[in-house]
Amino acid sequence: MDDKEVFQYVDHTLLKQSATWADIKQICDDAMAFNTASVCIPPCYVKKAAKYMQGKIKVCTVIGFPNGNMTTAAKVFETRDAIKNGASEIDMVINIGMLKAGEYNYVLNEIKAIKKACGRKILKVIIETCLLTDDEKKKMCDLVNKSGADFIKTSTGFSTAGATFDDVKLMREFSAKSVQVKAAGGISSFDDAKKFLELGATRLGTSRIVKIAKEQGIKA
Repeated sequence: MDDKEVFQYVDHTLLKQSATWADIKQICDDAMAFNTASVCIPPCYVKKAAKYMQGKIKVCTVIGFPNGNMTTAAKVFETRDAIKNGASEIDMVINIGMLKAGEYNYVLNEIKAIKKACGRKILKVIIETCLLTDDEKKKMCDLVNKSGADFIKTSTGFSTAGATFDDVKLMREFSAKSVQVKAAGGISSFDDAKKFLELGATRLGTSRIVKIAKEQGIKA
Protein backbone atom coordinates (compact mmCIF):
# COMPACT_ATOMS: atom_id res chain seq x y z
CA MET A 1 0.00 0.00 0.00
CA ASP A 2 1.26 3.45 -0.92
CA ASP A 3 1.56 5.97 1.94
CA LYS A 4 -0.99 8.23 0.25
CA GLU A 5 -3.62 5.47 0.38
CA VAL A 6 -3.51 5.50 4.19
CA PHE A 7 -5.22 8.90 4.50
CA GLN A 8 -8.61 7.59 3.38
CA TYR A 9 -8.72 5.42 6.53
CA VAL A 10 -7.68 8.15 8.98
CA ASP A 11 -9.97 9.85 11.48
CA HIS A 12 -7.73 12.90 11.91
CA THR A 13 -8.00 13.41 15.65
CA LEU A 14 -7.59 16.16 18.22
CA LEU A 15 -9.28 15.58 21.58
CA LYS A 16 -6.90 17.27 24.03
CA GLN A 17 -8.59 19.26 26.77
CA SER A 18 -6.56 22.33 25.83
CA ALA A 19 -7.62 22.36 22.16
CA THR A 20 -8.76 25.79 20.97
CA TRP A 21 -10.79 26.62 17.88
CA ALA A 22 -7.56 27.66 16.16
CA ASP A 23 -6.21 24.15 16.81
CA ILE A 24 -9.40 22.51 15.56
CA LYS A 25 -9.47 24.72 12.47
CA GLN A 26 -5.95 23.52 11.64
CA ILE A 27 -7.10 19.90 12.03
CA CYS A 28 -9.97 20.62 9.63
CA ASP A 29 -7.64 22.30 7.12
CA ASP A 30 -5.26 19.34 7.24
CA ALA A 31 -8.13 16.86 6.85
CA MET A 32 -9.39 18.69 3.77
CA ALA A 33 -5.88 18.91 2.32
CA PHE A 34 -5.22 15.18 2.78
CA ASN A 35 -8.83 14.02 2.25
CA THR A 36 -9.02 11.97 5.44
CA ALA A 37 -12.05 9.88 6.36
CA SER A 38 -13.11 12.37 9.05
CA VAL A 39 -11.98 14.75 11.74
CA CYS A 40 -12.53 13.47 15.27
CA ILE A 41 -12.96 16.45 17.60
CA PRO A 42 -14.57 17.45 20.93
CA PRO A 43 -18.37 17.93 20.91
CA CYS A 44 -18.16 21.67 21.62
CA TYR A 45 -16.53 22.27 18.23
CA VAL A 46 -18.77 20.07 16.07
CA LYS A 47 -21.18 22.77 14.93
CA LYS A 48 -18.43 25.24 14.03
CA ALA A 49 -16.32 22.60 12.27
CA ALA A 50 -19.26 21.27 10.27
CA LYS A 51 -20.10 24.79 9.10
CA TYR A 52 -16.45 25.53 8.33
CA MET A 53 -15.86 22.42 6.20
CA GLN A 54 -19.26 22.55 4.46
CA GLY A 55 -19.52 18.79 4.00
CA LYS A 56 -16.07 18.32 2.49
CA ILE A 57 -14.97 16.06 5.38
CA LYS A 58 -17.15 14.16 7.85
CA VAL A 59 -17.20 15.37 11.44
CA CYS A 60 -16.79 12.68 14.10
CA THR A 61 -17.12 13.36 17.82
CA VAL A 62 -16.88 11.47 21.11
CA ILE A 63 -19.59 10.54 23.59
CA GLY A 64 -19.11 9.62 27.26
CA PHE A 65 -15.47 10.50 26.78
CA PRO A 66 -13.01 9.42 28.05
CA ASN A 67 -14.22 7.44 31.09
CA GLY A 68 -17.53 6.03 29.84
CA ASN A 69 -19.25 5.91 33.24
CA MET A 70 -21.90 8.57 32.65
CA THR A 71 -25.55 7.52 32.67
CA THR A 72 -27.04 6.13 29.50
CA ALA A 73 -29.47 9.06 29.41
CA ALA A 74 -26.57 11.52 29.45
CA LYS A 75 -24.82 9.69 26.61
CA VAL A 76 -28.00 9.58 24.53
CA PHE A 77 -28.48 13.33 25.04
CA GLU A 78 -24.87 13.97 24.03
CA THR A 79 -25.39 11.88 20.91
CA ARG A 80 -28.56 13.65 19.82
CA ASP A 81 -26.97 17.04 20.46
CA ALA A 82 -23.87 16.14 18.45
CA ILE A 83 -25.90 14.93 15.48
CA LYS A 84 -28.09 18.03 15.61
CA ASN A 85 -24.89 20.09 15.47
CA GLY A 86 -23.64 18.29 12.37
CA ALA A 87 -21.77 15.16 13.49
CA SER A 88 -21.80 12.33 10.95
CA GLU A 89 -20.02 9.80 13.16
CA ILE A 90 -20.18 9.06 16.88
CA ASP A 91 -17.44 7.34 18.91
CA MET A 92 -18.86 6.28 22.28
CA VAL A 93 -17.04 4.87 25.33
CA ILE A 94 -18.63 1.84 26.99
CA ASN A 95 -19.25 1.66 30.73
CA ILE A 96 -16.16 -0.38 31.58
CA GLY A 97 -17.12 -0.90 35.22
CA MET A 98 -20.44 -2.42 34.19
CA LEU A 99 -18.67 -4.77 31.80
CA LYS A 100 -16.25 -5.91 34.49
CA ALA A 101 -19.14 -6.45 36.90
CA GLY A 102 -20.79 -8.78 34.39
CA GLU A 103 -23.67 -6.38 33.71
CA TYR A 104 -23.71 -7.34 30.05
CA ASN A 105 -27.33 -6.39 29.41
CA TYR A 106 -26.61 -2.89 30.70
CA VAL A 107 -23.68 -2.52 28.32
CA LEU A 108 -25.61 -3.94 25.37
CA ASN A 109 -28.73 -1.89 26.01
CA GLU A 110 -26.68 1.29 26.32
CA ILE A 111 -25.01 0.71 22.95
CA LYS A 112 -28.41 -0.02 21.41
CA ALA A 113 -29.87 3.19 22.87
CA ILE A 114 -27.03 5.27 21.46
CA LYS A 115 -27.29 3.54 18.08
CA LYS A 116 -31.01 4.37 18.04
CA ALA A 117 -30.15 8.02 18.75
CA CYS A 118 -27.61 7.89 15.89
CA GLY A 119 -30.16 6.72 13.35
CA ARG A 120 -28.27 6.20 10.11
CA LYS A 121 -25.14 7.93 11.39
CA ILE A 122 -22.09 5.75 12.05
CA LEU A 123 -21.55 4.52 15.61
CA LYS A 124 -18.14 3.33 16.82
CA VAL A 125 -17.91 1.60 20.21
CA ILE A 126 -14.73 2.30 22.19
CA ILE A 127 -13.95 -0.62 24.51
CA GLU A 128 -10.62 0.63 25.99
CA THR A 129 -8.69 -2.58 25.36
CA CYS A 130 -5.81 -1.68 27.70
CA LEU A 131 -8.18 -2.07 30.68
CA LEU A 132 -9.70 -5.38 29.57
CA THR A 133 -8.72 -9.04 29.68
CA ASP A 134 -8.80 -11.01 26.45
CA ASP A 135 -12.03 -12.67 27.59
CA GLU A 136 -13.57 -9.25 28.19
CA LYS A 137 -12.45 -8.09 24.73
CA LYS A 138 -14.09 -11.15 23.18
CA LYS A 139 -17.26 -10.49 25.17
CA MET A 140 -17.32 -6.91 23.90
CA CYS A 141 -16.98 -8.16 20.33
CA ASP A 142 -20.06 -10.34 20.96
CA LEU A 143 -22.04 -7.45 22.47
CA VAL A 144 -21.13 -5.08 19.65
CA ASN A 145 -22.12 -7.77 17.14
CA LYS A 146 -25.58 -7.84 18.74
CA SER A 147 -25.95 -4.09 19.16
CA GLY A 148 -26.27 -2.84 15.59
CA ALA A 149 -23.20 -0.60 15.96
CA ASP A 150 -21.00 -0.09 12.91
CA PHE A 151 -17.51 -0.28 14.44
CA ILE A 152 -15.67 -1.59 17.46
CA LYS A 153 -12.76 0.65 18.47
CA THR A 154 -9.72 -0.14 20.58
CA SER A 155 -9.03 2.94 22.65
CA THR A 156 -9.66 6.50 23.73
CA GLY A 157 -5.96 7.35 23.72
CA PHE A 158 -6.46 8.78 27.23
CA SER A 159 -5.87 5.61 29.30
CA THR A 160 -2.79 3.50 29.97
CA ALA A 161 -2.14 2.42 26.36
CA GLY A 162 -3.53 2.61 22.85
CA ALA A 163 -4.05 0.17 20.01
CA THR A 164 -1.92 -2.96 19.67
CA PHE A 165 -1.58 -5.36 16.75
CA ASP A 166 -2.72 -8.27 18.91
CA ASP A 167 -5.89 -6.46 19.97
CA VAL A 168 -6.85 -5.54 16.41
CA LYS A 169 -6.24 -9.12 15.31
CA LEU A 170 -8.44 -10.42 18.15
CA MET A 171 -11.20 -7.90 17.47
CA ARG A 172 -11.26 -8.72 13.76
CA GLU A 173 -11.41 -12.45 14.52
CA PHE A 174 -14.31 -12.21 16.97
CA SER A 175 -16.31 -9.42 15.33
CA ALA A 176 -19.03 -10.08 12.79
CA LYS A 177 -18.28 -9.24 9.17
CA SER A 178 -20.79 -6.40 9.43
CA VAL A 179 -18.76 -4.78 12.23
CA GLN A 180 -15.65 -2.84 11.24
CA VAL A 181 -12.60 -2.30 13.45
CA LYS A 182 -11.01 1.04 14.35
CA ALA A 183 -7.52 1.17 15.82
CA ALA A 184 -6.77 4.30 17.84
CA GLY A 185 -4.09 5.57 20.17
CA GLY A 186 -0.34 5.47 19.66
CA ILE A 187 -0.29 5.01 15.87
CA SER A 188 2.97 6.80 15.21
CA SER A 189 4.17 5.78 11.74
CA PHE A 190 2.98 4.85 8.26
CA ASP A 191 4.35 1.34 8.82
CA ASP A 192 2.22 0.95 11.95
CA ALA A 193 -0.83 2.31 10.13
CA LYS A 194 -0.38 -0.14 7.26
CA LYS A 195 0.08 -3.05 9.66
CA PHE A 196 -3.18 -2.22 11.44
CA LEU A 197 -4.95 -2.09 8.08
CA GLU A 198 -3.42 -5.43 7.04
CA LEU A 199 -4.76 -6.96 10.28
CA GLY A 200 -8.28 -5.86 9.43
CA ALA A 201 -8.76 -2.33 10.75
CA THR A 202 -10.63 -0.03 8.36
CA ARG A 203 -10.27 3.17 10.40
CA LEU A 204 -7.31 4.66 12.23
CA GLY A 205 -7.69 7.25 14.97
CA THR A 206 -4.53 9.34 14.87
CA SER A 207 -3.13 12.83 14.52
CA ARG A 208 0.44 11.75 13.83
CA ILE A 209 0.03 10.37 10.30
CA VAL A 210 -0.88 13.74 8.82
CA LYS A 211 1.83 15.42 10.91
CA ILE A 212 4.44 12.99 9.58
CA ALA A 213 3.20 13.53 6.03
CA LYS A 214 3.56 17.28 6.39
CA GLU A 215 7.07 16.94 7.85
CA GLN A 216 8.13 14.63 5.01
CA GLY A 217 6.51 16.72 2.29
CA ILE A 218 4.06 13.98 1.32
CA LYS A 219 1.06 15.27 -0.61
CA ALA A 220 -2.39 13.70 -0.67
